[in-house]
Amino acid sequence: MGRNKFSQHEIDIIGKLLRRKMAGTRFQQKMVRHTLRTTFDFNIADFNIQGKAFGPEDLLECVRRGRIQVLDDATIEAMKQRHAEKRLRDEAIRQAEAVANGEEVDWQDVQRQWDEYYAQHPDEKPQ
Repeated sequence: MGRNKFSQHEIDIIGKLLRRKMAGTRFQQKMVRHTLRTTFDFNIADFNIQGKAFGPEDLLECVRRGRIQVLDDATIEAMKQRHAEKRLRDEAIRQAEAVANGEEVDWQDVQRQWDEYYAQHPDEKPQ
């Protein structure tokens, strides 16, 4: 599930991308959907009817009905910042659990060990 709160500027860009998607080839449509998901965290499937193309008119209808909220730029940026911090925290927790379970190696710890070794044996360091 993606976001449902966007700034007016983001809504304008998403609308332009949806117009490009509607007029594009299959490959172009895939690229637009990828951009929507990665840049705006906007998933068409969250808002459309299964089997029906989602276009700019549908976007405006979602805004009008309140399924998509339009907030000011500062609020959206703060929301993105909190989301990014949460994602980093969750990834650090996941990585620590994987290292503790032996599923992954802590590459930063391994790098530190190599650095210590080469500090003691500088003539062995690869070029």
